[in-house]
Amino acid sequence: MEIRAVLAQNLRRQRQAQGLSQEELAHRAGIDRTYVSALERCVYAASIDVVDRLARELGVDAADLLRKPAQTSKAKKASA
Repeated sequence: MEIRAVLAQNLRRQRQAQGLSQEELAHRAGIDRTYVSALERCVYAASIDVVDRLARELGVDAADLLRKPAQTSKAKKASA
């Protein structure tokens, strides 16, 4: 999985888990709503500064937004 896709998946999951719209998250982080949308669709690559701002607003470490999801046991069995 490419890092853009990892960021997109984690960003969307964290945002939705907190009940935030793209617009609200963007407002809190001081970026444009369309940029948040583009990040979640893997259109743009975010700078490390933007990743940090988004992570702070979501209350997570920037590393959490860039961490690949753990494989499920089903996926592990398929790759064995």
